[in-house]
Amino acid sequence: MRVQRWLVWTCLGMVLGGSLGWAEKSPRGFSIRQILRSPFPSDLTAAPRGDRIAWVFNAEGVRNIWVAEGPDFRARRLTPYDRDDGQDLSDLRFTPDGDAIVYVRGGPKNAAGEYPNPTSDPAGTRQEVWVTAWTGGPPRRLGEGSSPEVSPTGDLVAFLHDGRVWVAPVSGNVEARPMFAVRGRVTALEWAPDGKRLAFVTRRGDYSFIGIYDLPTNTIRYVAPSVDRDHTPRWSPDGRRLAFIRQPAQRQEFMLLSGLDVPNPWSIWVADMTTGAVQKVWQSSPEPRGSLPTLAGANVLQWGADDRLVLASEEDGWLHMYALPVTGGSPTLLTPGECEVETMTLTPDRRELVVSSNCGDIDRRHLWRVPVVGGRPKALTSGDGIEWSPVVTASRRWLAYFKSDARQPAMPYVQPLDGGTARMLASDALPGDFPMADLVVPEPVVFKASDGWTLRGQLFLPPTRRPGERRPAVIFLHGGPIRQMLLGWHNREYYHRAYGLNQYLAHRGYVVLSVNFRGGIGYGRAFRMAPNRGARGASEYQDVVAAAEYLRSRPDVDPNRIGLWGGSYGGYLTALGLARNSDLFAAGADLHGVHDWSKFLTRFPGGRGGESPDPEALQLARASSPIADIDRWKSPVLLIHGDDDRNVEFSQTRDLVIELRARNIPFELRVYPDEVHDFLRHQTWVEVYEAIADFFDRHLSGGRR
Repeated sequence: MRVQRWLVWTCLGMVLGGSLGWAEKSPRGFSIRQILRSPFPSDLTAAPRGDRIAWVFNAEGVRNIWVAEGPDFRARRLTPYDRDDGQDLSDLRFTPDGDAIVYVRGGPKNAAGEYPNPTSDPAGTRQEVWVTAWTGGPPRRLGEGSSPEVSPTGDLVAFLHDGRVWVAPVSGNVEARPMFAVRGRVTALEWAPDGKRLAFVTRRGDYSFIGIYDLPTNTIRYVAPSVDRDHTPRWSPDGRRLAFIRQPAQRQEFMLLSGLDVPNPWSIWVADMTTGAVQKVWQSSPEPRGSLPTLAGANVLQWGADDRLVLASEEDGWLHMYALPVTGGSPTLLTPGECEVETMTLTPDRRELVVSSNCGDIDRRHLWRVPVVGGRPKALTSGDGIEWSPVVTASRRWLAYFKSDARQPAMPYVQPLDGGTARMLASDALPGDFPMADLVVPEPVVFKASDGWTLRGQLFLPPTRRPGERRPAVIFLHGGPIRQMLLGWHNREYYHRAYGLNQYLAHRGYVVLSVNFRGGIGYGRAFRMAPNRGARGASEYQDVVAAAEYLRSRPDVDPNRIGLWGGSYGGYLTALGLARNSDLFAAGADLHGVHDWSKFLTRFPGGRGGESPDPEALQLARASSPIADIDRWKSPVLLIHGDDDRNVEFSQTRDLVIELRARNIPFELRVYPDEVHDFLRHQTWVEVYEAIADFFDRHLSGGRR
C-alpha cells in the first residue's frame, strides 16, 4: 500500500465540503486521471546511420525509451521500466552504427548533494549512465553520472560526474574510470570527428577555459586562455578547427532577479588546431539586444556546411537564426519576421536548418526549412497543429517531430523531408479512454493592460454553458516567466499537464483564461524584457488585473467568482493577486510560488564578490512581493510545495504560512516530502490537480467567498 505523502491543513474551521477524491469520477464526462493519461514524448533523436529514431515516453510516470525505423516506422518500447518512481530518462545518444542507445536515468543532485528520491526509497537513488541495444535486452550500467557523449569511433562513452570527466566502454564490460584530472568544474563535452580528442569547458569561478584532451598522448592543452568566459566548443566537420563563444570578463555586480535589461555581449572565435592561431570572427553589438541569447540553448552556435557557422541572435528584437562565414563578415538572417525560433536541427549534411517557430502563427509552433547559405524559408507544417523538436534521419529522407493540437495530445510523427503525408507513430500508446472528443478548442483573445501593453491569452469556454448564465472563472498564470502558453497541448511537459487541468476545469463549468503576461517568450525581446518586472516592480501584475477586468466584462462570467492558479512564477502572481486584490480574486491555488523576492537577494548576496545587496533593491524586491501586501489578503488560498524543490526554496511557502497564520487568513496546505519543483511522480500530479479542482469547487462553484 502506498504511503500517504501529503498533509492538508485547513484553517479557521473551514468545512471541506466533499472528499478529496471527488474529481476522480467527474459528473461532467471525464476525470483528472483520464485527462492526464496521455504519454508525453521528449528527447527525440536520430541515429547517425540509416533511418532509426528514438524518444522517451512518460506514460503516467513510467518512463521508457521507444524506437522506430523507416520506412515503416513501427514503434516499440525498448527499455523495461514499469514503475511511477520519479526517475527521469534523458540525454539519449545513439552509437555511430545505430545499434545501441546511451542514456541517463535519474535526476541531478540538489545543493546538498542529494539525488531526487520522490518515493522516499530507503535504498536511495542515483543518476546513472546506461546503454541498451537496439534489439532490446537488459540495459547495462556504465557508471554514475550524466551528459554522455559517444565517441565517433563507437567504443567509448565520456560523461560527467561531480564536475569530472569519466569514461567507459560502450560494451559496459569494464567499470567506468576518471578520464583525466583538471582544475575547475568540467562541462560541455565535445568529441572531435576523429574520436582522438575531446573538447571541454572548465569553469573556474568567474572565468572559464576551453580545454582539449588528446587521448593518444594523454595531454591537455587550452585554447587561447584569458580572463574571459569561454564556452560552447564546436568542431568543424573535418576536425581541423574549433569554434567557441567568448564573453568578456566583467565585475560581478549583483544582478540576480534585478529585471534590468543590461548588455551581455559575446563574440565567436575560431581556433586552428594545427597552427594554434585563434581569430575573432564576429562580435555582438554593445546594445542589450545583442546580448547572448541563452534561450537558444545548445543551438546558440553550430557548425554548418561550406565553412558557415550557424548562430542565434536577437539583434533585430526577435530570436532568429543566422549564418556567418567562418572567416568573418556580416551574418545572413535565415528566419526573418516578427516571430521567434524555439528549436532547431541541422540536416545530416549540415546544408539546411529545420526550425520550430511561431512564424506566421504567433500562438502555435510550425516547422520550416531553410538553406544555411540563405534563402526563403519553406513551410513543412501548417494548420491548427503545434509541431516541435524536429530531427532529420541520417538518410535525409525522413523528418521526425512531435505534434499536438487543441484536442490531440503530444505524439511523435514522421513525414518525408521532401514532402508527403505525415503519420503518427505509436498511436496504440494513447489510452483508449482518453477523452479527446470531449475537449474544447480554446479561443485566442487579445486585451490590453492599463499601461497600454497588448496581451494575448487562450479562453476555454465550458461546453455546458447556457445563454444568460454567469459562470465562475479561473485565470491560469504560467511559470518561468519565459514561457508561452499555446492554442493546444503544450510542448513542455509541465504545461502539457496544465493545459489538461484547464480543459478539465472548463468541463466542470468554469470559464478559464490562460494569460501570456509580459516577461514571456514568443512576442519579441521587448515583451520578454519588459521594464520593472518581477523583483523590480512587478509590472506584469497589471496583466493579471487586465485579465480579471476582461473576464468581468464578459456576460458569461460572475465577477464575484474569479480565481487564480499557477505554479512557480505563476504561483508568485497568484499570491500577489490574492494579497493585493482579494476584492477581484475570490480564491487561488499557488504551487511552489515565490512570496518574498528579497529572500532571493539575501540568499545570493553580492554575486561572487560577496558584497551585500543594495538596500534599495532589497526594499523594492520586498515591495514587489506578495508578503508586502499580506495585510490586505482576505481570500482563501491552497498552497502546494515539494520540500526538495531546487528552483524555489521550500522556505518561501513556510514563511508565507507563518504570516497567514498570524493574520487568520484562510489557507490549505499540501506538502510533498522529497518531491522537486516539477513533481517527478505522476501520482503527485493527479493528487495535486484533484485538490485544485476540489478547492475551486468549494470556493467558486458554490459562490462562497
